[in-house]
Amino acid sequence: MASFLNDRSTTLSSSGVGARGCWIASKSRPATNFRYQLHSSAWKATALSPTKRIQREIPGSYGLPLLGSISDRFNYFYFQGAEEFFRSRAEKYQSTVFRVNMPPGPPFFPDPRVIVLLDQQSFPALFDVSKVSKRDVFTGTYKPSADFNGGYRILSYLDADEPRHAQIKAFCFDMLKSRAKSIVPGMDFAACRCFDRWEKELRAKQAPELISSIEEICLAFLTRALMDHDATGASGLSTETIKKWLAPQIAPVALLDAIPPPIMELLHVVPLPFAVVKKDYEAIVSYFSAHSTALLDLAATHGVPRDEALHNLIFMVCFNTFGGLIRLLPEVVQRVHESGVAKELSNEVAAAVRDAGGRLTARSIDGMPLLHSVVYECLRFQPPVPFQYARARQDMVIESHKEAFRVKKGEMLCGFQPFATRDGVVFDRPNEFLPRRFMGDDGAKLLKYVLWSNGPQTENPSVDNKQCAGKDFIILVTRLFLAEFFLRYESFQLDGQSIKSLSRRSPST
Repeated sequence: MASFLNDRSTTLSSSGVGARGCWIASKSRPATNFRYQLHSSAWKATALSPTKRIQREIPGSYGLPLLGSISDRFNYFYFQGAEEFFRSRAEKYQSTVFRVNMPPGPPFFPDPRVIVLLDQQSFPALFDVSKVSKRDVFTGTYKPSADFNGGYRILSYLDADEPRHAQIKAFCFDMLKSRAKSIVPGMDFAACRCFDRWEKELRAKQAPELISSIEEICLAFLTRALMDHDATGASGLSTETIKKWLAPQIAPVALLDAIPPPIMELLHVVPLPFAVVKKDYEAIVSYFSAHSTALLDLAATHGVPRDEALHNLIFMVCFNTFGGLIRLLPEVVQRVHESGVAKELSNEVAAAVRDAGGRLTARSIDGMPLLHSVVYECLRFQPPVPFQYARARQDMVIESHKEAFRVKKGEMLCGFQPFATRDGVVFDRPNEFLPRRFMGDDGAKLLKYVLWSNGPQTENPSVDNKQCAGKDFIILVTRLFLAEFFLRYESFQLDGQSIKSLSRRSPST
């Protein structure tokens, strides 16, 4: 991962910043008992294979106008949940490609119709920008008002063939490269301050709350690493301000824990206006205006107007990166705890840092193969962005493992990633979290099936595709967080979402 810090062209591999897909706020963890096994893989939407013939239309139905949408939405959110919603239909139609309605729905979100892709053979059609468009599909079948982003269509909503896409994405790459030396000290600052607070609370017989703590780490890290400023001070930016701004944008496609179901259902058919968070967004804009001068100067070198760059920067940091990390990092901690590899990780981290001269660096991170594998397995097992959307640019053929289907120009494709990344032919024991899955040569061969960044892990984002601009960044940040944790602790215990105990590493080990 030290390669991320090297000087690289705009084909730099990176994610979280400029991430593509739908971030859904939820503290619940879905079931993992997949009964429907999926099969192997290819990476582009292809011409019809001579071994597969189109034998039927895409199965599934959208039902009666309005009623079909309501029925599917209630099943998705309330009666079945996402995984059973897709699994039951895949079993019913004996197909990993089928038609269904996805939230939100009428009257204010008039077209919920999608073609679902669930396996490793069909899913990569979503990445082939020669055949699909990513214009205005970041959040699925609807697009929030541009007022949430200063009136601009942000990078995540731009298609790869739009001229502004290349300019803004190149700015993302250069921004990450320009701040590379601040990433490790930024995480050290944010994580160690939080760990000190955890220990103080445990001495006072209090149980630190995991998710809120990680939210604070993420905000402190991002503002410190990218803008040389700590936003967690009394007059700084807050996690609550960011989440309040995020909530109306994702409410149509999410279940937000704090909102009663009747109100939540209203939000699935009627968008919240920007006015409800206008003051919060103004506070965010004020903070970034004051502390991102150097980054905005960099944007100007790519031909991106300063004000447009400002609102894109806010979205990259607050929506894509902060929103993704506060889902990913608690999941990583939980999976490490449940899989019983904490002591091994602690020993590996300590040994790699010792061999690197006693300092945690991006290069010393490279000497931690188990830690690398754990992070990849978390991204496979529960990807932080579960959905990818795209619209067919032309009539095309999409192949599943068993069949081929005709898709018409303009039809919306929806990929539910947790099914594709638990494909039973690609992955052995796909529904189990295996910490060592990606270790060694055989493990490295599986990385092309890890799709969390809107593309295979083995491919790189560029100005010409829609793979996440911060792909390497997010992986490095996740590894750094784990390394900081296990450099200090050799074991820990959780009680639900609270930290029950922490066992500090002996200075001699």
